[in-house]
Parts: sequence; C-alpha cells; structure tokens
Amino acid sequence: MRGNFKIFCLSGLLIIFSSNTAGQTCRGRCGDVLEKCSCHATCMSLMSCCADYNQSCFQVMPHSSSMLGGKALRILGLDLHPHGQLLCRFKGEILRDGFVDAEGRAYCISPLLYETGWIPFDVSTDGIKFDRSAQYFSVHPSKADPAYKVTLVNATQWQYYGTPNVAGRLEFTWNSFLISAEKVNIELWGYREFKAKEETNASAFLEAELRYLYSLGRNLTNTGAFSFIPEPKEDYSDWELGNIRITASSNLEGARDVQGLWSGGHVLAWHLEQAFRENSEAWAHNKCLKWDVLEENLPNFLNELIDCPCTLAQARADTGRFHTDYSCDIERGSVCTYHPGCVHCVRAIHASPIHGSGQQCCYDSTGALVLTGDSVGGSTPDRAHDWGSPPYVKPPRVPGYSHWLYDVMSFYYCCLWSPHCHIYLKHRPSSGCQNYRPPRAGVVLGDPHFITFDGLRYTFNGKGEYYLVSSPEKGLSVQARTEQVKRKNGVYVFSPSPGNVTVIFSSGVGVEVCLYEGTMAVTVLLPEEFYNHTQGLLGSMNSDPSDDLTIQLGEVISSADATLEEIFTFGASWNISKNSSLFTYDSEHLLDMYNIPPSHDPTFVPAFSLPESLDDPLVAEMLTMCYGEGAQFCKYDTLTTRDLTVGNATLKAYQKHQALLHALKPVVSCGWLPTPRNGRKNGTDYLQGSTLSFACNKGYIMYGSAERTCLGDGTWTGDQPSCITDDKLGFVLGAVGSILALVTVGIIISLHNRKQKRERKDKPIQMVNQQQTC
Repeated sequence: MRGNFKIFCLSGLLIIFSSNTAGQTCRGRCGDVLEKCSCHATCMSLMSCCADYNQSCFQVMPHSSSMLGGKALRILGLDLHPHGQLLCRFKGEILRDGFVDAEGRAYCISPLLYETGWIPFDVSTDGIKFDRSAQYFSVHPSKADPAYKVTLVNATQWQYYGTPNVAGRLEFTWNSFLISAEKVNIELWGYREFKAKEETNASAFLEAELRYLYSLGRNLTNTGAFSFIPEPKEDYSDWELGNIRITASSNLEGARDVQGLWSGGHVLAWHLEQAFRENSEAWAHNKCLKWDVLEENLPNFLNELIDCPCTLAQARADTGRFHTDYSCDIERGSVCTYHPGCVHCVRAIHASPIHGSGQQCCYDSTGALVLTGDSVGGSTPDRAHDWGSPPYVKPPRVPGYSHWLYDVMSFYYCCLWSPHCHIYLKHRPSSGCQNYRPPRAGVVLGDPHFITFDGLRYTFNGKGEYYLVSSPEKGLSVQARTEQVKRKNGVYVFSPSPGNVTVIFSSGVGVEVCLYEGTMAVTVLLPEEFYNHTQGLLGSMNSDPSDDLTIQLGEVISSADATLEEIFTFGASWNISKNSSLFTYDSEHLLDMYNIPPSHDPTFVPAFSLPESLDDPLVAEMLTMCYGEGAQFCKYDTLTTRDLTVGNATLKAYQKHQALLHALKPVVSCGWLPTPRNGRKNGTDYLQGSTLSFACNKGYIMYGSAERTCLGDGTWTGDQPSCITDDKLGFVLGAVGSILALVTVGIIISLHNRKQKRERKDKPIQMVNQQQTC
C-alpha cells in the first residue's frame, strides 16, 4: 500500500457556503453551492449545475493580467456575432467596451488598477443586463508575464541618464506580434500621489494617479524596437516616475484601458529638466535634503516591523513569512543593484498592520545578515511595502508605485545620483535579528510518514481525510486526503506535473507541497504564536514529543512505548467531520470514496510491518540505497510499493526536511556594534561565539575594550571602545588628577576641622572633672 496526498488547505474561516436559494439562479452567485443546484465550477463534472450556470458564469483565458491593464481576456464559452456589442464592468463600477473578433470570440480588456488580487467583473451583451460574471487575477507589474512587457535595453543607462558621462540613444524592445497592428503609438505615462483634499490628516486623502504625459512617437512601424535621444522636458520634470506604453495607432493617444504593452515602472532621469543635466549631483542633493525634512515629519514605522532572520539559511527556509526579493535573487545571478555586496535579499511577505510598511533583509556570500551600519548595501526597511497591502488603491498601499515614491526615488537622490547616502540610511536603518524566532516545521512524506513539530517520527497508513493541523483558537485547519494507489495495472496512478506549491497565510503560516518522483511531501511551518495551540497528526507544538500522540478526544498515548496498532488508532481519531471538510468533491469517485462514506475507512487495515527477506531480489538493491537517517522510511516504502524510485524519493524528502530543520535552528544575536569614531572595526558577525576587534587610527588611543565576544545570553563582553587623541587623554588624566588632588585636600581639611571641633567640645568637660576630683 502506498498513500499519496492531495492537499487543499486554507483557514476554515474562509469557507462559506451560501444557503440562500431564492430563485435557484446563478446570476450574481457564481462560485456558490445552492440548496438544489450548484454554481460552483465543480458542478460540471458532478452534473449538478443550476439551469442558467453556463449563461451566468464563465471562465477567462488568460486568467491573470498586470494591474496596469491592457491585456485581452477571452471569455470562454461566449460566442457572439462578429463585431457585436459587448460591455465589460469591473468591480461593479469600471465600465469599458469589450470587443468581438471576426470569429465571434468575445474579449474584455483588463483595466488600469491600483491593486492586486482577484478582480470580479461581469459582462452585458445588450447594454442593460450584466448577467454573466467571472474574475481574473491582477498581479504586481514585476510579476507579470515577461512576454507582455516592454524591455528597456541597458537599464543602467536609463537609470543614470543625464548624470556625468551618461548620454546617447536609449532603446527598448517589445513583442510586436502581441499588438495586432502595423502602426503603433509610443507613449510616456507618469505616476504621482497627491492630496485630493486639503485636510489636516493629509495621508488619509492621498490619491494615486498614473497619467498619460506625452508621446515619444506616433504612427510608427511596429518593428518591436525603438530608440531615441531624449530631450529635457521642463513642463514634465515634476513627473519622476513612470512607464512607457505601446498601443495600436488606431487608438487615441492616452486612451485608458486599451490593448497595449507596458514597460516596468522606472525613474525618468532621461526627461528631467536641464538643471539636472547641468549639475545632477547638486540637483539630487537638494531633493535628498527635502526628502530628509519630509521624513522627519512622517510617523515612525520601524517599531512595527518584524525582525530579519539572522542567516541566509533561515531567510530562505522561513517561507511562511519571507519571500525572495526579485531585485536581488541568488537563483537569478544575484544582480543586487540597490544592495552592492549582497547575494540575496528577502522581503517580509505581509505589510505591517498600521502603516503598510515592509521589511527587507539582505545577506552576503557568507550567509550573514548585512546591516546599513556596516555597509551602504545593507538591509533597508520600506515605508511602503513593495507588494502593497490591503485594501490597496490608496497611497501608501499601492503595489510597487508607493514603494518607488517613498523608498526608491529617495535612494536615487541620496545614494545613486549624489554621495549623501548617510541621509537615506538615517531614515532606513537595518532592523537586526535579536528578536527573530524561527518557525517550527512538521512534515508528512512518503507512504505516509510523519515528523511532528516536536520531532516525533511515526508512520500512519490510514485511508481517508484527516487533520494535519487543527488550531481552532488561531483559525487554522490543514487537512490531508490519503488514497490507496494501484500501480501499473490498477485504476489510479498518481502522476502530477512537476513543481512545488506554497500556501501562505497572513498569520505567518506556510504550507509547502513538494513533488518527488510521483510522491508528495507536505511541510507545515508555524510561527511561535502557535506554541501550545496545535493538535492533529503533526502533534502538539510545545517542545514535548511525549504528548504528540494525543487522540482527538484528549487521551494521550505514550510515544515511548506505543504499538503500531495504537499509533493507527491515534491517526484514525483525527479524521475530519463532513461539515468541517475543506475538500472539493468534483467527481463521482471522490463522492463515493470520501464524501458519502466515513472520512476514515475502518475496513482498510495496512501492513504494520514488512519483513526483509534475503531471498527477495529487491532487498539487496534496497539496502544499498536506504542507509543513514531516514533509512527505515526508505525501506518501508520500497517494500510496500515494490519500487526503488519511490523509496529513494522518500529518502530525498526526509533529507530535505532534515536540512530545513538545520536551517531553522535558532541562533543568538548580540546586536550590532558601531565602529568607534576615529577607529576601525574588524568583523561584522554579531552571532553567538563571534569576536569583534577594534583599533584606533594613528594619533588616537583606545579607551574601552579592544575585543568583544558575543555570549550565549545575547550580551557582549567588555565595554564599548572609543578612540581619543593623546592630547585629550593627557588633558583627561590631568583633569582627573587635579580633581583627585582637590578631593584629597578637601578630605584633609574636613578631617582637621572635625578634630578641632572635638577638642573644643571635650576640653570644658575635662576641666569640670578635674575640679570635682581635687
């Protein structure tokens, strides 16, 4: 027997099945399951669709578009008369004309939006009733399909155009086949954020605008390439950020939401005023100083950011909270324009709750976190998260563009176009990692074997649907479905397409599904907020593996001496209930095998152990392959499936999990130490066991500790060093000596006066006594 998993996991709070059955129609109800019929996409395979499903709900191809818009979305299943009427309404308010091609296929053009995520839209064929609906996915411009982008050739020239020794022709290219026209217009669009109303709380009334500025060329041949020598545009110099758009020349210049191709957002150095070209450094320095004043008056966002992972290994492993920064990716050659000296950066996936800010963490080739206190290429947090934050639309939460205005343009002013990066880094200092706590990982792999959050290992071969993790207090439910696979001559063969899938939750939970040679491994990452708040097949996350075999009713089976049968009883107890299932049953097989019968199949009894017969020709090869840690899982899966490939896949999954645990091992950071003024610091490693040494420049003397070591309790040995000149040291020592001399003289005088007082006080007493004794 071999168990494979089909995983569907999300917060149970997000699953809502409507019970409103009025009219039993799918109009406005696409995706819902009604009382007597269904408007869910699975109704087609289950033959349970409402009568008007095909007329009310449709799919689109492609299913995504850049949020800049301009992509033709074909409406599947809707065939109209060529050149017939079609209106498209996005988000219930943005009304645009669609079109029907010569073959009767209907299209809507995705609109320019200031948000990412699923965008609902509906269509009308009579201009009155919008009775068909669907949705598409609006993506960050940097994540859009590269084939649909205008590519700026020699990006460095575009970034520095107008600075000393940077001039000449600028060039860009595009896929000419994606614009079905012989002639095109080439336009420049500019982005800004401005006050829509004069109010005391200005940030609450900022508006975003991407607007047509002017055309670089009209009615040009659609060759897929264009070059030009830019001229300063005094009237448009205030527009410092923007995009190039290419559309068919049949469209009016600057027309919104027409089919076209966009470049990525970029700084418009090439069209800035003549003053920039005459003295770009002075121009940029002036802008940097104005930004400095602006930042001083904005609220502090640094305190609400999460700390960075301490090492590159942690940063790449913590997939529930951090994701690769595409501008500095070790998998793509580590082209880190804004973080020189680094090989990889990650961003916190979710923006901070109040200001919508973002954390960025960058690492060098040794895997160490790079800090701005040591390098201008260090990690820099962002006032506006690059990926935006809900509810989007309004600054500073517009994906990509708000980040450019708040965090990137100022980097050009202060660091790239002028040598005043200290001003920028004053407002964007690195966060350190002293408060970072790595997540805990649990995994299910192979046929299937479990390693809990606390490290307990066991095998459970039940057939059904079960809770991997249940945390009602945190609103998290991760469920798994196991299915017996009959190989070769059997009915079902699990043969998924290669690839990995990661599901990320706002709570910092990550669920990663990896495929290995026809088998599946599911890893769940939980942040420390879930400590003492989990149960299920991956155990109770509390650093105590002895209680990980707790059945759903609360009884604890001792893991130290649990039998295979007792473990099976424990696993079976975590079957899901029908009303808590997160699964979709979109075939007769799933209905018959999982939805109708109990969620745990009591008639299925697995082989609890398999003898290794020396007569078995498979055993010799198995023993050669299955050795070291994880060998018991490798052997079991090889023998149960009679397939060395499966056993090897299980071993690989096990080894990857062990590597993950090693990467997530907690480390201690003592925090950043500054370089003494007029001195030097040797070393930038601030983790436990590291030693930093300090020295002073010529003419200066060390005062404090020349070496400091990071201890296991998070503190540094010694005292903070400082470097002072010989003259200052002599003056200080002389001053200290004078003060000591004065203090000494004062003490002597005080003692002398006290002695005299005692003598004057004692003398009359002695005289009286003498008179009495005579």
